[in-house]
Amino acid sequence: MRLGKVSRDGTVGLAVQSGDEIKVVFGEPALSDLDAIVARGASALAEAGQAVLARGEVVNEAGLTFLPPLVRAPKVICLGLNYNDHAAESGLAVPEFPTLFGRFNSSLIGHGAPIIKPPVSDQLDYEGELVAILGSGGKDIAKDEALSHVVAYSVFNDGSIRDYQLKTPQWTAGKNFDDTGAFGPWIVTADELPAGAAGLKIETRLNGQTVQSATTTDMVFDVATTIALLSTFLTLEPGDVLVMGTPSGVGVARKPQLFMKDGDVCEVEIERVGLLRNPIKAA
Repeated sequence: MRLGKVSRDGTVGLAVQSGDEIKVVFGEPALSDLDAIVARGASALAEAGQAVLARGEVVNEAGLTFLPPLVRAPKVICLGLNYNDHAAESGLAVPEFPTLFGRFNSSLIGHGAPIIKPPVSDQLDYEGELVAILGSGGKDIAKDEALSHVVAYSVFNDGSIRDYQLKTPQWTAGKNFDDTGAFGPWIVTADELPAGAAGLKIETRLNGQTVQSATTTDMVFDVATTIALLSTFLTLEPGDVLVMGTPSGVGVARKPQLFMKDGDVCEVEIERVGLLRNPIKAA
């Protein structure tokens, strides 16, 4: 099932896409709060989706504003250098333990919203990534049980302000500028995809030109391994968001370097998960 959080004329709703048709139930807080639904797990997500299919109105996608699917995730945990080729182009060793950093919910935007290039930097870079969303948490989760904790997957563009990212060994500043974390448009329930969303093509396009292309099988730490390792030192919670790293082709590693600028359009597409499209706008 494919679900999304949308608004129309200021009223928020829960959308479900089935084939070429989109149905939405607007104006019901309990049904449009996707954060709360996800936190209740897979059965709650399925029930919400069925409710929309049963009594939602058919809408035209062009009339919808897509919001970030989740905006109150307990944790948004991102993986760096999680594709072998990206580590190589960065001039860094493939990590033996996941390279982790956090994103804050305040940086998130939805499909179609502008990624904002801040006035303090001209180094706004793209990073197409897979998202895994947890429907249940835990501590010391066994790897062979880890995927049972994933309720859905989505698409992310980890817009990065490179000069701020590289000011310190910790990447927090460059990864948390307002309006740089594009997320959505849909979350796709785990039962719709291969285990761990493995083997799916991931591609980033800037102004129609392919700048990143790989498959999710190329990840150094797959979803199950990541969940197991994270849970050794922290308690994972329902609604946690894992942003699983980007393949090679990022702008900072190119010669000449390629950064996003005002008027550009960036698309991240993951096979069977969705297409995330955002224009770039200078602040």
